[in-house]
Amino acid sequence: MPLLINGERVDLARPTGDMIRAYPHLEEKAKLLRSQPAQIVEPKGLLYVQQREFAVTTPKDGSVSILGSDDATTCHIVVLRHTGSGATCLTHCDGSDTEAEVSLIMSSVKSLSDTPGCGRSALLLLLVYWFSQRLLQFVRLEVHLVGGFNDDRQLSQKLTNQLLRAFDLQPDDVHLVTFCVTELNDREEEDIHFPIIYGIAVNVKTAEIFPATFPEKGPDEDLRSAHVLTGATLTNIYDAKMEQLHIGPYFWRPFPHVDFWLQQDDKQILQNLSTSPLAEPPHFVSHIRSTLTFLKEHPFPSRSLFPDRKPRIYKKNEEGLWEQVCSDKI
Repeated sequence: MPLLINGERVDLARPTGDMIRAYPHLEEKAKLLRSQPAQIVEPKGLLYVQQREFAVTTPKDGSVSILGSDDATTCHIVVLRHTGSGATCLTHCDGSDTEAEVSLIMSSVKSLSDTPGCGRSALLLLLVYWFSQRLLQFVRLEVHLVGGFNDDRQLSQKLTNQLLRAFDLQPDDVHLVTFCVTELNDREEEDIHFPIIYGIAVNVKTAEIFPATFPEKGPDEDLRSAHVLTGATLTNIYDAKMEQLHIGPYFWRPFPHVDFWLQQDDKQILQNLSTSPLAEPPHFVSHIRSTLTFLKEHPFPSRSLFPDRKPRIYKKNEEGLWEQVCSDKI
């Protein structure tokens, strides 16, 4: 089934500029989102999603109320929501395998939106069917795309097109509600282009989406970043039914030339390890150095970090902060 805007199928044969002109409300909504100052989201109730990770939960979650991610330059942050169940997914895509990633997040949202029918009578089933048909016009899958800018290598535009095509290939109707990507998320200073919004958050209780920054990006920030730097595929990090964050187990080989990269100055790291060196946030280089140092200290994570081949499991404590729990007790 197709990707829809206002109930109409999106014509992906046209450039995105034509699509924006055909649906001016998308640009108006992007302007409104861009005009909002980035909110600082504190760790309480937050589930932070790194690059090539995703998390999905519902409004019934007693531990997590906010999903968020930032530091997106050419990357896009995707929010997919089922308006019936409220099941909400946030992921941080970089174009590594977009079609497979979209299929994965679609399945994850739908798995938290299905209503099993067990042992109902024929009359009850008939009533359920009748009500479900009446509600179908109000229940839908909505997608929000934010991120990217007019970068010199046009990586943002490529990813935008990949995401639009991937959602258009899904077996379910998907309604494009927010489109604040690439040219609609671009600003220019002295002939240099930057994203306007680097990060967003979604309140899973209210469905509000807003620009955001995050002082805390953990737990296990360096471990999760190392997983990405060594070629991770998109990973689900959250068990909504158990309300637990699961990290790993991850396995990688010693990172090639790690000592060489740690000896390079900031300019070399920025130029060689970023897709958009001029647009990165100020902490990019220190973040990469920290991740490289972690990789050097843990060349064989199965020995030092996951000796029992079990994930590192976290739950929110009474203060709403992540606290590691023993996997043997789960």
